[in-house]
Amino acid sequence: MNDILYQWPAGTRYGGRVPKEKLYENGPVNAALREKFVSDVQRITWTHKLAEETINLPSTPAVPEIEVFQIDSKRDDIVDAVLAVIDKAVPNPIIFEITRESGGRSEVRMVAAHKPRGTAAPRVRAYYSTRWMPAEAPRVPLPTAISLPALYAELLAPLTPIDTRAGEDVSEVGARLETVRRLQREIVAIERKIRSERQLNRKIELRRTLKAKQAELEEQK
Repeated sequence: MNDILYQWPAGTRYGGRVPKEKLYENGPVNAALREKFVSDVQRITWTHKLAEETINLPSTPAVPEIEVFQIDSKRDDIVDAVLAVIDKAVPNPIIFEITRESGGRSEVRMVAAHKPRGTAAPRVRAYYSTRWMPAEAPRVPLPTAISLPALYAELLAPLTPIDTRAGEDVSEVGARLETVRRLQREIVAIERKIRSERQLNRKIELRRTLKAKQAELEEQK
């Protein structure tokens, strides 16, 4: 994970305020989650639109455009469940920038889930994030890319535990992320079993399995 912020091109600026209530129209949101919107979210702004007409990169059905949303927090942070409501309401991939006031200074973190657009409702899994940074931290230019899907993969790369591979498309990145998450869960479970196992021969077998899983995880990164 790299702690970076992108300099969104001026021509992509959108600047539309997103009413919280609009997000509830696209599916059931329970009372507790609505309360998180009220208590934690100050403002949601659709700040930038990365599309063929704004950034001159060809799109695909999986990534027709990329949205940038800024969420101003009333408190210390915004929980992933709130982000998931927004992601499910907006079909296109979203890069979030969450802002907060902490210790008398403004801070920001960039966060996103891998979410290529499909024919059905968007599938939202794990969220990946930078650490909190000063809001005035230097920003870097967008990565070089030949298409919107390639740009999307490059935008996500600093947030995720894997490196983008040459020629890899969005679906392949998503598949590797899912594999990495599965392997990480399996490794944690095996380590837990090793700590509680009393039989030496069983411990040796579990450690052999653990080593194989760790090697498989490294291959996916």
